[in-house]
Amino acid sequence: MLASGRKGLLVLCTCFVILSSFMVPSDGSSSSTEDLNQSHNKTGHPLQLTPKAAFQLKLHALFHWSSFGFLMPVGILLVRMSSKSKSGRCVRVLFYCHVISQIAAVLLATSGAALSLMHFENSFSNTHQRVGLTLYAFMWLQPIIGFFRPERGAKVRSLWFFVHWLLGIAVCATGIANVYTGLRTYHERTTKSVSVWTGLLTVEVSFLAFFYLLIDRWSYMIKQGHLPVEQLRPNDNHRTYPTTLRKELAMVQE
Repeated sequence: MLASGRKGLLVLCTCFVILSSFMVPSDGSSSSTEDLNQSHNKTGHPLQLTPKAAFQLKLHALFHWSSFGFLMPVGILLVRMSSKSKSGRCVRVLFYCHVISQIAAVLLATSGAALSLMHFENSFSNTHQRVGLTLYAFMWLQPIIGFFRPERGAKVRSLWFFVHWLLGIAVCATGIANVYTGLRTYHERTTKSVSVWTGLLTVEVSFLAFFYLLIDRWSYMIKQGHLPVEQLRPNDNHRTYPTTLRKELAMVQE
């Protein structure tokens, strides 16, 4: 059943990639590229984007922000939450939410890439374009690794988990960094302010990073507030002390 589910997801992703090439507007793609190229003045003057080119550029940014800046980090949070949950049903729900969010992230990023290749000038002369090209390759490698994960108990399961975890974190972090470089490149070429968008992205990423760290310590924090009273101070019948206090008393007696 699990294997058939994986095959179904793989077929769904393949179909979406094929359809995405038709869904992205292609009418006037050459003229959009010409708009960007003609707007790029070699004398150093800022770009003057046509309304259509500006819309396509904003759509490209929205796709990648939603993918790398939101859905991928949320997917990482979901699978981290599942590792802390003790309920089997909750673990399954969180796992499938993780899968759905990551598939949606990959599909959105792929649509953004298709939009860029079809409508924008791609000379790969800046960091944003070069990093983006490398990022797309590793981004698609990650779900393929996830679909073909070994069963629990297999000898290669630990290696698979390490590679899947490391690649996921690397793709997400690099994608977020590339969103920042995209905003900076847009500012350099158009001289338009992007401080508001940069600030919003920073706030969002900071919140997600804080929540990621909080998940790891949440159960520990809860336990700290529910320690038995007899462990907090000694009583007359049973001299029980916290671990740290016992160590201190042992040092004093020595």
